[in-house]
Amino acid sequence: MASEEIVVVTGASSGIGRATVRRFAGPGVALALIARGREGLEGARREVEQAGGRALVLPLDVGDAEAVDAAAQAVEDALGPIDIWINSAMATVFAFLEDVSPDEFRRATETTYFGSIWGIQAALKRMRRRDRGTIVQVGSAMAYQGIPLQAPYCGAKHGVQGVFESLRCELRHQRSDVHLTTVQLPGVNTPQFQHARNRFPTRSIPVAPYYQPEVAADAIHWAAHHRRREVWVGVPTVYTIWGNRLAPWPAERYLARTAVGGQLTDTPLDPDRPDNLYGPPPGDAGAHGPYDEQAHPRSLQAALARHRRAAVAAFAAAGAAGAAVAAGAFTRNGG
Repeated sequence: MASEEIVVVTGASSGIGRATVRRFAGPGVALALIARGREGLEGARREVEQAGGRALVLPLDVGDAEAVDAAAQAVEDALGPIDIWINSAMATVFAFLEDVSPDEFRRATETTYFGSIWGIQAALKRMRRRDRGTIVQVGSAMAYQGIPLQAPYCGAKHGVQGVFESLRCELRHQRSDVHLTTVQLPGVNTPQFQHARNRFPTRSIPVAPYYQPEVAADAIHWAAHHRRREVWVGVPTVYTIWGNRLAPWPAERYLARTAVGGQLTDTPLDPDRPDNLYGPPPGDAGAHGPYDEQAHPRSLQAALARHRRAAVAAFAAAGAAGAAVAAGAFTRNGG
């Protein structure tokens, strides 16, 4: 179907990737679903088909560059030219840096950092030939400001940010029309807090305030269809990034005081539970984590960011109206 939009989502089996699949799913959209877990991918496929779209399931490890490139070719052979490639796969270890083994650090980096790089290269290899297409990188406020207990993840997000900036320069030099966009996210209520490797005896939790995965998926969908360089989601993302730019020392002191305890709950962690560092956990985890009651279902900041010109105009109009009222009152009072 020539009119279909062809979209690839990595990390499609759960969390933000799964919510993103649901957001894109519908008539006229063909989705290629990449992740390690077959059960989660099959669940995502059913949701796509129920929504009226087509789905191609591609179980693989994004840390394998050859597998990612072969998957990109399989997508184009089966569905058609890729329009949008979304990098959402991630892995992390909740621990102090000194307690993360070299193999654990390497594995988390292979998924979160190299998985993104191999996805970028696979998409770019095909999009450059056509001089069109969009690559969406699911980023994080932690690409700008690292936090305690998540050094592998923060390092990977910092690294991908640098690669994206380098690639933007290259594409400008080549006068390419391939578009790159990053969606920088706050904490999100995803199953990673049940399945990530955790060195602590209690369950981990996102840094508050945090959001439902649909908030992230809405921003990713919007970014994929608008030529915005970067989209920030949630007030925490704004103050984290600006805090790092303007006052890094106070930001570090604040995180040192609050972010360790703020990422750990009092709920005991089953020491025998399977984690997802070296392989997918069993079952279909879906999009949501265990913190639905505390997670925000929407972000006013994200909505304003998508419509920033209208927001600026509205604020300017409100300011002008306020000034007019004040001037009228001043005149009536004989000022």
